[in-house]
Amino acid sequence: MIWLVISIILAAIWIAASYFVRDVNQRRLNWVMTGLIIIWTGVNSLAIIPAGHAGVKDLFGKVSDDILQPGARIVNPLLTIHRMSVRTQEIKETANVPSVEGLNITLDVSLLFNLEPSTAPQVYRTLGSDYLRIFIEPQLRSHVRGATASFEAKALYTSAREVIAAKILSDLRPAFELRGFTNATILLRTITLPAVVSGAIEQKLKAEQEAQQMVFVLQREKQEADRKRIEAEGIRDFQNTVAKGISPQLLKWKGIEATEHLAKADKATVVIIGGTDGLPLIFNTK
Repeated sequence: MIWLVISIILAAIWIAASYFVRDVNQRRLNWVMTGLIIIWTGVNSLAIIPAGHAGVKDLFGKVSDDILQPGARIVNPLLTIHRMSVRTQEIKETANVPSVEGLNITLDVSLLFNLEPSTAPQVYRTLGSDYLRIFIEPQLRSHVRGATASFEAKALYTSAREVIAAKILSDLRPAFELRGFTNATILLRTITLPAVVSGAIEQKLKAEQEAQQMVFVLQREKQEADRKRIEAEGIRDFQNTVAKGISPQLLKWKGIEATEHLAKADKATVVIIGGTDGLPLIFNTK
């Protein structure tokens, strides 16, 4: 604000001095120069910081620790404002890395991080505005290449993914926090194994799944066999119970009851007493 006031005062002095100039053309030139100074001062005194950015103030190479927050700000017109993003940024890296067996594995990795607003001036002093190329990418590339050297290739296909991501992050975090970068997160997008290794792993997984399927089939067949055995035992027990309850005397008695029932029927039926085993013989005259 003080620089804007000083510029207005200088412009007013220039305007006042122009009244003492007798040459009309010179006076007009003074007015034009005064207008240009006012316009230049007004334009360069207004700094607009976008949302998600921090403004770093640079006065002829001297960087201030005081940052500009998002919004419109009145600043020294001689300042150079560097707008540095403090939003979450993503860096992608694809690297061929070795396993413990010496096999080449392709990793696709994403790094998410934020620039701490309060450290933006220090980052600009030490790394500049191109800190992604100078610091972030080399750090990520270096730690990704060393993260898989102690793991077998087959482990990378299944259980070691989260362990590798955690190892890369733990190696990166100290250097990042020292420089003023926070909220670092490592995401493993893709792990590509050699064709021979991936084929062998897939065959092994397929065989394990088939073995589990066979165990299920055997269990189901055993359950079905148990069901049939229990059903057969039930039928056998029923037949034994029925057989024990049937005697010749019972059969004769049932035959007599049937004879009495037929004798009372209206249909023409001939009943002969004293058939085989003492049971009646029944003939239908129709």
